[in-house]
Amino acid sequence: MIGSRRLPAKSLDWAPDLWRRLDVTVRDLPLALLLAVSSFLPGFYGHGTQIGEIANRPFDAVGGLVVLLECLPLAVRRRWPTVCAALVMVGFAADQLRGYHLAAGTALPIALISAGAHAERHRRRFLIVASVLYPVFAVALNRAGAQEDVEEYVTFYLALGLAWGAGSWLRSTRAAEAERRLRVAEATRTAERTRIARELHDVVTHHVTAMVVQTEAARYLLAAPDRLDATLSAVTDTGRRAITDLRHLLDLLNPDHGTGTGTGAEGRAPSAGDLGALVEQTRSAGQPVEFKQVGEAPVAAGSAESVAYRVVQEALTNVLKYAHGSQVEVEVRYGATEITVEVGNDGSGSRAAAVGGGGRGLVGLGERVAALGGEFGADPRPGGGFVVRARIPSGTAS
Repeated sequence: MIGSRRLPAKSLDWAPDLWRRLDVTVRDLPLALLLAVSSFLPGFYGHGTQIGEIANRPFDAVGGLVVLLECLPLAVRRRWPTVCAALVMVGFAADQLRGYHLAAGTALPIALISAGAHAERHRRRFLIVASVLYPVFAVALNRAGAQEDVEEYVTFYLALGLAWGAGSWLRSTRAAEAERRLRVAEATRTAERTRIARELHDVVTHHVTAMVVQTEAARYLLAAPDRLDATLSAVTDTGRRAITDLRHLLDLLNPDHGTGTGTGAEGRAPSAGDLGALVEQTRSAGQPVEFKQVGEAPVAAGSAESVAYRVVQEALTNVLKYAHGSQVEVEVRYGATEITVEVGNDGSGSRAAAVGGGGRGLVGLGERVAALGGEFGADPRPGGGFVVRARIPSGTAS
């Protein structure tokens, strides 16, 4: 006994994609052919739409042409919807006037729905012309022996109008969905631009501030070559870190980002695990920093780690700008569901020369922390200095 062989599901995955890539006329042709073939079957003779009491006429060559005129235009019902509807209406009129009453008459509501859904031009003109010609069709049908009441013609006209209205509703729904997708795409682009702008602010402001402070200090070390060399090496290291961070941001703009063809580990987003290097960099700029870490970073901290790093980075940047030389305490606590950050200084330092700021860093940090459901505060200390606090939920890898 020969068993049946079942094809793997993946072997047929190409079929839907191939179908969608075909021209819309090719995709609409099967419906037109199916309806045409059905109309040629003897069992469907005289069982189609019938208006009035015109006797059924035997199927002949003219009937075959009527079938083709009613059905084949459906192949262009989305490419040329008004042309399709006009041809189908002519075929339907011939079908009724000659008394064939073919199954092909089903093409009329399909054509009207398609015209209502896909017609972009001459919609009002088409409706006016069709409405004007309908009474002419009704009079001709009555003269041919239909003997139908006016109410019946009005009911049929309303049914045709309902088909057009259904297509128009589909069109408006499709347009509303397209508009919604555009709004979502624009909101996504705006959010991404805002995020990248914040990252650029953090990277450029911190690293450039550290380099400015270190360069300013180098002026006074000309008489101490060893210390001067160490300071210039710190400037170089800071510049390299800035380049690495900027490369990471540029990688985010790369179309291949996230596909495995972009930058590697050095292009990852900063995390709380990088705080030690950040503190050392700040110390190399001549800023005393006391760093304390309590607990271990959660395995699935997600965006919380990056935000915690940015909070510390922005706070240290502001100390370098406005309180250079003051004593700074950095404390990061890892809890089961949150990360708590506190960065404070005693206010005893001095403002660095030639370093400005627009105050947007703290505002951006507050928005980032709030986006994760946390709390953020930046306030002066009663005894002098400034303190930045943040509580960042870390339960999910958002």
